Amino acid sequence: QVQLVESGGGLVQAGGSLRLSCAASGRTFSTYTMGWFRQAPGKEREFVAAITWTGGSTYYAESVKGRFTISRDNAKNMVFLQMNSLKPEDTAIYYCAADFYGTRYNDHSSYDYWGQGTQVTVSS
Repeated sequence: QVQLVESGGGLVQAGGSLRLSCAASGRTFSTYTMGWFRQAPGKEREFVAAITWTGGSTYYAESVKGRFTISRDNAKNMVFLQMNSLKPEDTAIYYCAADFYGTRYNDHSSYDYWGQGTQVTVSS
């Protein structure tokens, strides 16, 4: 069992930055691919970024590539999403998710555990 708690969301102006954090419980954190997804009002949940269990590989949605960076600290059971050059279209609830040795990085149905989400609002 893994419990995930996100933090770091908030209101920011376009062009600004935010850093989201996700704290995970459990001693097997290093066996999970970790992903960030987001969901805007009236839209489907969409993939944002993922990082493999070793941290050796990262994956990004085209819409955030070059602006967002995912990282993890397995010693602290933490995963992060650094978001730069934010745009109003990045406004959404951001969710952290865990997939046991997952390989379907951008498929939300593959993920086993989810956090409660943190709101990110980007004003124009």
